[in-house]
Amino acid sequence: MRNIKLTIEYDGSRYQGWTRLGKTESGNTISNKIREVLKKMTGEDIEEFNCGCRTEVGVHAYAQTANFKIKSNADVRDIKHYLNRYLPMDIAITGVREVPERFHAQLNATSKTYVYRMTVSDVPSVFERKHTYHCFRIPDRQLMREAAAMLTGVHDFRNFSTVKKAKSTIREIYEIDIYDDGEEMLITICADDFLHNMARIIIGTLIEIGLRMRDVDEIDDIFEGELAASAPCDPKGLYLQEITY
Repeated sequence: MRNIKLTIEYDGSRYQGWTRLGKTESGNTISNKIREVLKKMTGEDIEEFNCGCRTEVGVHAYAQTANFKIKSNADVRDIKHYLNRYLPMDIAITGVREVPERFHAQLNATSKTYVYRMTVSDVPSVFERKHTYHCFRIPDRQLMREAAAMLTGVHDFRNFSTVKKAKSTIREIYEIDIYDDGEEMLITICADDFLHNMARIIIGTLIEIGLRMRDVDEIDDIFEGELAASAPCDPKGLYLQEITY
């Protein structure tokens, strides 16, 4: 069996995430669309289709990673061209290569980075409205950075997620960067891994702190379970930016 690695770019607006949690792989998901085209090309059912980071409903990706195993001897260039020919236009395969048998897109990842795009200009962009969140008030970046510093490091992020079952909810956030050029604010989060909805809930909480709807010191209260975190941010502004190995 050959182990094939894909690098994937997609607009998640009309999909039910990468896959449907707790359900058989079917329906309108990113992974199912790719599986269908692979089966059409090779005639093989892809038993395991591993992704580097499972994105949620409406979330996009600049560089998702996936791997699968096939018997087909098709050239990797032909696989790339075939997938891009038959996949919907909002899913693109930017890279295909054969990797060692033991490579696993999720288990071998060392860090994962999300970026949140939020416009803060006076007037929402007509052309960016479907792929950025517009905030009609400019959040206080300094307050957000103070809260981000409290989130950085190794913590139990159970209360910053909607996870129901997990072997461990301990994660390490390596860095949270907040950039604002007056037109757009970017919130970048790099961690060893993310729990379900963790990135969206952290970003939603940071935004409310920046808007002075919450105090910075509430971060500790959320960790302790004394307060609930904010609602997840709007998914249309969230992008899986990078996965490192």
